[in-house]
Amino acid sequence: MDGERTLITNVHLAYEDVSLAKQLWDVQCVNGRVLDIIPSGNQVRPPMVATGRSTTIQGNGGTLLPSLCHAHIHLDKCFIMDQCDPLLTGSLPEALQVTNKIKARFPDRLVDLHARATRLVRQSVEAGVTAMRAYVEIDTTVGMVCLDTGLKVKSEWEGVCDIQIVAFAQEALYPSATAETAGDNFKLLQTALACDGISVVGSAPWVEPSRGHAHKNIAHILKLAEEYNLHADFHLDYNLDVNAEAMVWETLRQMRKVGWTKTSAGNRRVAIGHATRLGMFTPEEWSRLRGELDEFPLGIVSLPQSDIYMMGRPNSDGTRSVPLAERTLDVARIWRDHGIHVALSVNNVENAFTPQGYLDPLTLTCLEVGLFQVGTERGWRELLRSVSTTSKEVIGVMKDAGRPEGCAADSLVPFIGAPADFVLIHEARGWQSAILSPSFDRTTVFGGREVARRKAFSWTALDGMEGMQGSGE
Repeated sequence: MDGERTLITNVHLAYEDVSLAKQLWDVQCVNGRVLDIIPSGNQVRPPMVATGRSTTIQGNGGTLLPSLCHAHIHLDKCFIMDQCDPLLTGSLPEALQVTNKIKARFPDRLVDLHARATRLVRQSVEAGVTAMRAYVEIDTTVGMVCLDTGLKVKSEWEGVCDIQIVAFAQEALYPSATAETAGDNFKLLQTALACDGISVVGSAPWVEPSRGHAHKNIAHILKLAEEYNLHADFHLDYNLDVNAEAMVWETLRQMRKVGWTKTSAGNRRVAIGHATRLGMFTPEEWSRLRGELDEFPLGIVSLPQSDIYMMGRPNSDGTRSVPLAERTLDVARIWRDHGIHVALSVNNVENAFTPQGYLDPLTLTCLEVGLFQVGTERGWRELLRSVSTTSKEVIGVMKDAGRPEGCAADSLVPFIGAPADFVLIHEARGWQSAILSPSFDRTTVFGGREVARRKAFSWTALDGMEGMQGSGE
């Protein structure tokens, strides 16, 4: 048998069973798949691969988790805070204004656009991300330059990170409230979809001039997705208005109308991002949604760093109509009470919509623990799933065919025959530590191959100058 072999030794796995979680394991991968999983120190092992490259990754008691996933991240608008005008109000309209001003310069700053996108992918892979859904905007302001850059970056990182490019209409498809037909932004989007390498078509229906136009926006995107055999993705229900019907119901209605069901759509999925309005659902609405999701392949992605920052701004008298914790979704509770898995994702990095936060998905688990007082291991496991396997399921890249009978579909533990996509958290001595206090040193494995290694250098005066010099060599 020829192939590339990677042996990962002496690692903890994310077992629910305490004794199994404390055990150290060796995981052998061949040709991108898990070949065997045995207790460390066990001398009985399947025959080693005779030819091909062989790599050993020393776990040294760290924790091996499923690799992480950005289910929703903007590739073109990252790392632009240093280019923004000073923020004076911190409001959503101001964020749109200053970002659009910078966006207008993208066609003249192609080197910067590519460098920022590359930086985002590189740092994400170093953090343990092996799959991402990356939005690139297409409109009359930027034309195709963001798409061209995104496709170039996707090609450059092939084999290291699975990058889904979203041809994304951030701006309205309809130019005015009286427009009966979609305008130039829609025509550009149609033209863009002829390019090879696009996986998803998406839009933001909430920016349309009327609710009726938002419904038409959804219809256009679903039709394009069907025509080009793509996933569909919407920035949707980005509000906290309990008096406005959630747009997810219109999306599901239109999916039913076009016959986009789990049985008919193959692997094509629909995702909605933000979805803050869903946090105000009644138990009856959640029950209704749960029933719909049994039939329709629609996934939900919560974006807590962005939504907490932008949603629920104070009233003019300084009071807040919405508590802090209701500005984003409590994914652990939604799973516990309603049986719906929700993905967590980063969304924006260092721009006016999300000036704070980091691109490491594991920081989102810490945020949700504190924000919603998630204090149980069951809740923590759901949070870990939300930035790894749930996110991959939502964007349609979860490859777990061949899972042995009795191995739970939401398992965070590798199984024989599974894709060998992992992140090793070197300093975590258990899966709990990895999500509650994620450490810096990591190794990323994609397709059974080591694709990134991140290691911190640290020094204090107590180490002495000799120690500092020695550590820097």
